[in-house]
Amino acid sequence: MAAPEVVIYTKFGCGYCFRAKRLLDAKGVDYTEHDITMGGPKRAEMMDRAPNARTVPQIFIGETHVGGSDELHALDQSGKLDAMLQG
Repeated sequence: MAAPEVVIYTKFGCGYCFRAKRLLDAKGVDYTEHDITMGGPKRAEMMDRAPNARTVPQIFIGETHVGGSDELHALDQSGKLDAMLQG
């Protein structure tokens, strides 16, 4: 089974975004980053995928909306993140 696509929506200068990307990088995860600093179609896409999300980062593993950096780290601490990343 192939690993699910990981997508992260970020903004320039966001410490939480940096923290989330650092965790994904440490795990060797390939991810697609969309910088929505200036708004645009990718921000609209993020809002469609996570209608209640107003902050960044917003992280998706496959079709699952993980949430932000705190939620990503909580998944890692609970031991659930690696399984999600493997599919």
